[in-house]
Amino acid sequence: MSSAIAQPSPDKIQILAHEQYDAPESLTPQSVLPDPLAQFRAWFTSISAQGSVHEPEAMTICTASASGVPSARVVLLKQADARGFVFYTNYTSRKSRELAANPHAALAFYWREVHKQVRVVGRAERVSREESDAYFHSRPRGSQVGAWASRQSTVVQEGEVQARAEKLTERFGEGEVPLPEFWGGWRIVPDEVEFWLGKPSRLHDRVRYTRVEGSPDDAPQWKIERLAP
Repeated sequence: MSSAIAQPSPDKIQILAHEQYDAPESLTPQSVLPDPLAQFRAWFTSISAQGSVHEPEAMTICTASASGVPSARVVLLKQADARGFVFYTNYTSRKSRELAANPHAALAFYWREVHKQVRVVGRAERVSREESDAYFHSRPRGSQVGAWASRQSTVVQEGEVQARAEKLTERFGEGEVPLPEFWGGWRIVPDEVEFWLGKPSRLHDRVRYTRVEGSPDDAPQWKIERLAP
């Protein structure tokens, strides 16, 4: 059954029903790979090949201010390797300011069509300038100019950003658009990764990896446990 709203009214939304999850496979501590990044790559590669999930790289990132006030938004994963999960943004944006003040974040991938989720908690670090430059110049030229034009998360007037983009397009002409000093990548280095598989009656499969304290970043050890749904 699809989601249903009971007794709709102008001042309340109440959801009473939701379709049942029913992933055909099972998920156990014994069935997953020893490393969570390898397990993530296995899931992500399979889902991407199936083509049933639109934008599987879309992920919610939650950050918090130094005083603990949280904020969340959806961004796009651009790289996942043994070091962690990478996305790119303006370094003056709210999320970047919060990561600079409180370098911890949580990620969530929700792949509804295949009844899967992945949750990540970890430490945030900037990627190298070389990595940011290589990615920046792989983007469409309009997106490169857009990175210069947008003072992300600031209040703007109607048409202000577009006007700035037009002036920058004229300024850069046919030459290379340089990487802005205020733009680049963040890497979330995981300390905890959970894989979730939707099952009927809300009896979902959940497997959590927790980094063993003291294990090195270049060869982390992981404790793998099953969690109650």
